[in-house]
Amino acid sequence: MKRNSLNSLGVYRKSLALRDLSEAVANYFAYNKEIISLRKIDSFRDDITQSLMTDAVLITKEVELAALSNSYSVRMKSMTFINIMTRNILAYCNGLERDGIKEKEYLNLLRKEIKTFRGSFKKWRKSLQNGND
Repeated sequence: MKRNSLNSLGVYRKSLALRDLSEAVANYFAYNKEIISLRKIDSFRDDITQSLMTDAVLITKEVELAALSNSYSVRMKSMTFINIMTRNILAYCNGLERDGIKEKEYLNLLRKEIKTFRGSFKKWRKSLQNGND
């Protein structure tokens, strides 16, 4: 698969949507509004929001890596990593809720986006495991 055809891959587009929504939610809930700069993290909430953004970016990178790789083992490592990152994002949503977030609808929107991404991801993973692109 060529780099410019990644945008035609549904799971890649879904990973971009998940990344963008994660970034928006993280920025909304962060105490430190300069969190994107990766400077010192001052609070538990800032730690969670930074991890949320980092993992969402990593999901997109791993989708890209798996899509562009000809190596089965590289693809499977990426699949495992993506599974871990999606579970992490769900855990971050729970952590933010426990930290006292009142606007739970934003977290629920992110959870729904993860569910949508996971559906697309599972179909894509199955096609890769069957040797199809």
